[in-house]
Amino acid sequence: MKIACIGLGHVGEALATQLIKCGHEIIAAVHDPHSETLKRAMERMPACRAAPIKEAVAEADVVFLAVPFGAVQSVIDAIADGEGKIVVDCTNPVGAGLKHGLDSTIGGSALIQQKLPQFRIVKAFTIYGYENFIDNTYTGYGALAPAMLIAGNDDDAKKVVSTMCRDMGWEPVDTGGIHMSVHLEHMTLLWIHMARVQGQGADFVWAMLRR
Repeated sequence: MKIACIGLGHVGEALATQLIKCGHEIIAAVHDPHSETLKRAMERMPACRAAPIKEAVAEADVVFLAVPFGAVQSVIDAIADGEGKIVVDCTNPVGAGLKHGLDSTIGGSALIQQKLPQFRIVKAFTIYGYENFIDNTYTGYGALAPAMLIAGNDDDAKKVVSTMCRDMGWEPVDTGGIHMSVHLEHMTLLWIHMARVQGQGADFVWAMLRR
């Protein structure tokens, strides 16, 4: 598939690299095609090409959104008149003091869905730091794969994202509609507190055990 990646920071680049390994074509969707961040990312990912955000989204089958949450509105403005696509929202609204940036009144993904009703928003590839998107291999657990919790209103869109999760070595866990995104964002905050604040480090993930 053609995948437009909006944002090539730690999270975006890690995911784009894994998606390329899975055989997908990556288009870096950018505001500024001359930015130093983009130049360095493209040097590390020569298989990736760049295009303006609106053009990249129009061409893509799926869109990955991996910008800081404060930049989300500018992306919404750029694609608001576009036709509906699957948008994988990898953003997290993080406020001061590592609190929920929207005061837990609504999930960031749910807010994006409200503002882009023609798009099919799926919350995914959050709940961990970028290190686990670079390498999610945990040996010694047999066939047990790390869990990737997702949320969204469109079942077909979630099936597409679930396939991507499996291809990248995750077990997709469907938590329900997009309103559940606020809880996934709290899981991200929990992970950050444990990994960064408590100093446990980035090398841990959640797993789904079934009886």
